[in-house]
Amino acid sequence: MSKSENTNTMLGDESTSSEDVITREGDMIVSANVDGDERGINTSNLRFSEDISFESLEDRIWKESQNPDLEPPSIQVFDVAAYVLEKMGAMTTMKLQKLVYYSQAWSLVWDEKQLFEEDIEAWANGPVVRDLFDYHRGMYEISAMPIGNPRLLNQEQQETVDAVLDYYGDKSAQWLIDLTHMEDPWIQARKGLPKLERGNRVISLDAIAHYYSSLPVEDDYENEE
Repeated sequence: MSKSENTNTMLGDESTSSEDVITREGDMIVSANVDGDERGINTSNLRFSEDISFESLEDRIWKESQNPDLEPPSIQVFDVAAYVLEKMGAMTTMKLQKLVYYSQAWSLVWDEKQLFEEDIEAWANGPVVRDLFDYHRGMYEISAMPIGNPRLLNQEQQETVDAVLDYYGDKSAQWLIDLTHMEDPWIQARKGLPKLERGNRVISLDAIAHYYSSLPVEDDYENEE
C-alpha cells in the first residue's frame, strides 16, 4: 500500500449552534463550547479582534492548520473519526474503529508521527480505541461524531486518512477484524490470551510502526517500457 498523491477535498463543515460560547482571557481565545461540548483550543500564537464569532475562530484555526510551516494542532481520535464519517458516511462502529486504527498505523509509517494520542488496545475483536468506544458504546452504527472536528486535520493528515479510506474503506467490518487478527501488532499484544478472552493491553506505537513499515509497497503506477 502506498500513500496516494491525489486526495479529495473535505466536505463542507456543519453549521454551528447559536449557543456556542467563547471564553476569553484579555484578547486571547482560550476555549470554546460547541453544542454543549467544551473543547480547549490552543491559540497561544493567534490574536483576534474584540468582536469574534465561533465561525470566524474556526476559519482562522483551519487556515493556520493548513500552513505546513506551523506545528499542527493536537488531534484527538474523535477528530479523525469525524473526518472518516464525513468522507464515508454511516458505518458500523466496529468498522470505524478499524479505519481509525489503520489511519494511525499508516501515519506512523508515511508521516513518521502519530495521528492522535489516545491508546489503541488489543481487544478480542481487534484493535479498539477505548475513548472512542466509550463514546459510541451501545451503538451498532454511527453516522456522525459531533464532539470531533474534522477541520483540525491538516493537509498531510487528510492525505494519510484519504489513502487509508481508498484502500480499506470498501471492506466490511468483519474483513477488517480478520485482517488485524493476522497482523503482528494485535497478535503480539494478545500473546498468552485465549482467542475470545477480553483484554485491554495497549498496542505500542513502536510495534505498529515496525510492522507496517516492513510491508511491501504496492506501486500505483504502470511499469515504464
